[in-house]
Amino acid sequence: MRRSETVGGGRARGGVTGRLSSMAFAVCACFAPLARVLAQKMGESLGQQIVVDNRGGASGNIGTELVARAAPDGYTIMAVSMTLVVNPFLFQKVNYDPVKDFAPVSLVGAAPLVLVAHPSVPVKSVQDLVALARSHAGKLNYPSAGKGTNSHLSMELFKSLARVNITHVPYRGGSIAQMAILGGEVHVGFINAVSVVSHVKAGKVRALGTSSPRRSSLLPDVPTIAEAGVPGYAFTTWYGVVAPARTPPPLVNVLNEHVIKAARSADVGERFAHEGAELIASSPSQFEAHIAGEVERWSKVVKEADGLRAD
Repeated sequence: MRRSETVGGGRARGGVTGRLSSMAFAVCACFAPLARVLAQKMGESLGQQIVVDNRGGASGNIGTELVARAAPDGYTIMAVSMTLVVNPFLFQKVNYDPVKDFAPVSLVGAAPLVLVAHPSVPVKSVQDLVALARSHAGKLNYPSAGKGTNSHLSMELFKSLARVNITHVPYRGGSIAQMAILGGEVHVGFINAVSVVSHVKAGKVRALGTSSPRRSSLLPDVPTIAEAGVPGYAFTTWYGVVAPARTPPPLVNVLNEHVIKAARSADVGERFAHEGAELIASSPSQFEAHIAGEVERWSKVVKEADGLRAD
């Protein structure tokens, strides 16, 4: 979520319904490892190399603003994460609109987090945690990798829906925040599912619920947070592809075809599994609805939360 990347290679031939071929288009990505392998497989589908060009700075805002201003001709697409919809609410000056400035191509996939508690905390379920947090308002704490990161946003959403007060303790990085939970420096927190499975099985932390709408295949016996007592809760680290606004729909459909073909390849599937992500490969209209829903939700959460803004 801290940088973006551009990926070049591709031209529309024979009008917007033609295949993408020889000239450069850009892909800005906030999920570098997945974006790189996705770009590679798209290049194979297009019959050409797609070169990744880093666009760092301002939590991905610089690269995102660059693509928002790009010509809607199919030469430029962007691989995005939820920073696309959250950053306009976290930062005072963001020069793009996540709905008006982009044409959704596909929601590629999503990875869940797991709500965990240190074994010293006397809770064994989400309902136990809610009850404890309400009876000890502000006494429990949780770590994050920093303001506006997934570990921060996921807990602030939980606090909003569960109506509890759990104190935020920011750390400088996800690994340090995770170690804080494992070491008992903090009480509870959200950790990426793929990173926490071994610790759950070893008894170093207790898994209370998964953040996704459906149970994770990595921890099938752990209920979702929604089914465990906080209705409506859903949070995933999602990945998608967008083009600049006003990109012709037929060209968006061509891009969607190549993105989905790449996403369904064995190489991308292996990378998704490594990240603990599940393939979605949606249509443009499905991704459009997803973005609209995320914008509506996070505008409310950021407004209500204390200390969530990044500037």
